[in-house]
Amino acid sequence: MNEDQGLDLILHRGSFTTLDKSNPTASAVAIKDGRFIQVGLEEEIVALATPRTRIIDLKGRRVLPGLIDNHLHIIRGGLTFNMELRWDGVRSLSDAMSMLKRQVAITPPSQWVRVVGGFTEHQFAEKRLPTIEELNAVAPDTPVFLLHLYDRAILNRAALRAVGYARETPNPPGGEIVRDAGGNPNGLLLAKPNAGILYAALAKGPKLPFDYQVNSTRQFMRELNRLGITGAIDAGGGSQNYPEDYAVIQKLSDEGHLTIRLAYNLFTQKPKGEKDDFLNWTRTTKYKQGDDYFRHNGAGEMLVFSAADFEDFRQPRPDMEPAMEGELDSVVRILAENRWPWRLHATYDETISRALDVFERVNQDIPLEGLNWFFDHAETISDRSIDRIAALGGGIAVQHRMAYQGEYFVERYGHGAAEASPPVAKMLAKGVKVSAGTDATRVASYNPWVSLAWLVTGRTVGGMQLYPRRNCLDRETALRMWTENVTWFSNEEGKKGRIQVGQLADLIVPDRDYFSCSNSEISGTSSLLTVVGGKVVYGAGDFARFDDGTLPRAMPDWSPVRTFGGYAAWGEPSREPALPRKTAMSCGCANQCGVHGHDHATAWSSKLPISDLKGFWGALGCACWAV
Repeated sequence: MNEDQGLDLILHRGSFTTLDKSNPTASAVAIKDGRFIQVGLEEEIVALATPRTRIIDLKGRRVLPGLIDNHLHIIRGGLTFNMELRWDGVRSLSDAMSMLKRQVAITPPSQWVRVVGGFTEHQFAEKRLPTIEELNAVAPDTPVFLLHLYDRAILNRAALRAVGYARETPNPPGGEIVRDAGGNPNGLLLAKPNAGILYAALAKGPKLPFDYQVNSTRQFMRELNRLGITGAIDAGGGSQNYPEDYAVIQKLSDEGHLTIRLAYNLFTQKPKGEKDDFLNWTRTTKYKQGDDYFRHNGAGEMLVFSAADFEDFRQPRPDMEPAMEGELDSVVRILAENRWPWRLHATYDETISRALDVFERVNQDIPLEGLNWFFDHAETISDRSIDRIAALGGGIAVQHRMAYQGEYFVERYGHGAAEASPPVAKMLAKGVKVSAGTDATRVASYNPWVSLAWLVTGRTVGGMQLYPRRNCLDRETALRMWTENVTWFSNEEGKKGRIQVGQLADLIVPDRDYFSCSNSEISGTSSLLTVVGGKVVYGAGDFARFDDGTLPRAMPDWSPVRTFGGYAAWGEPSREPALPRKTAMSCGCANQCGVHGHDHATAWSSKLPISDLKGFWGALGCACWAV
């Protein structure tokens, strides 16, 4: 091979899990023009290098295909990422409130501090949300907006003034402005179960200028690359108008700055005007238009508002309007006639069953064969509905919403109902197309490893065991749910999702071995090296010097991203968690431990590969168990 024809990149001395059944493992790969051209033995591949070939020694580390999120609101989330204080992965309310206080101190008077989803009160050691009084004490003058899942928002006094809610403000349909004894809003907004009230309040906040939105979107993509995500299917979203709100992502695509491969679905924005939206879009937008980095993927997740069954498990299941079937029929016929696939948000089997009645009726007139349509979420789907989806050639895209809302589901419906919500293992056993994602950023976190841990362990982020072993997946199956399985949902089967000759060269080197680390370690994984199309888009640790994805600092200069980074406030790796520190300092017992001091919680909560924690620590002189 002469230099002009030389390889772009060789990765060697790795432990590659390829997910290619004909070649399941390898020690090296060769990449040229953005694709794998050889996957195999080190001695054969390193010999192909030329002077122009970049060579990276992986030092024996595990290598996986790049992760692909089947449901991520990345286009909308990117526009605001730099303005958001992320509580994703923060393990104590004390730490979260410390972050909030520090952010308030540097936020200009005209701006808000926003904590917009991605967390649950159950992840906190305190198992609660902050009170309105606590928010007011930390931020007497700066507006603070806190979105918790899709069930509530908490606003301090300054935020209430900013949004203009007063005694005379009426409750919107499906929502409640909670009031004090005098009838004045107290700062708590409840979805009952319509999340529109939460969206509407959030939309009143300041927006970033266009150039800052470009920077913000790039920062969000880099955060995703840091976690090993190389691709995603964007599910549209409320207040995400097409094409206006796609200008930033289009600019990044045109300039070659995308580091996440994106397939995007179009989400209707007009209740009772959905048919007009899709008539217009099918005339002006061609299915699959774009390239391997940015391409159209059909319609959804909202097709008609009358079919939107919001997943607030603190509220009773909503009944869909009688108009649902007629309105959905008119839209699905437009899509089927134009050969546009679609995705439909559906939490409950009652909604899924009614939608399937429509799809089956349309299929009699316009065959759906070859259209990769699917349901999103499907937490309470029945066996019968799974079979009907399979018969129609559809799929099911699941997300880890139950990892964040499982406790509320159990509280309302019981542990028995939660054991198969959703029944992922059964879906796979029945042969339906199934893949996994997050539904980030407003409900669950964008961290893919939380989803993988949920699929493998069946536990919520708060530690509740939701699923029995029969509804959990082995690690390879869970990984396939996040890689090759997703490609059916974007009509890209055979193009990506595996480390295989001819496929797009997207891979990651995690900071721990996914296949041998303990279950409790999965969710804490991040990437040391992320490669998209043969280009290093993220590098850390031993691989930092190969990083080609370095960005300008997050803008504006008060952005929480500058201080805290993203998931679990990784930007401050040396910061000691506040709750254990305060607990140890306030301990009044007479049993200072020779190993842990007064930090007894460390011993009590340790996750070690032994069955007798007491005996283990006791052998080292630990006295925590005497407290």
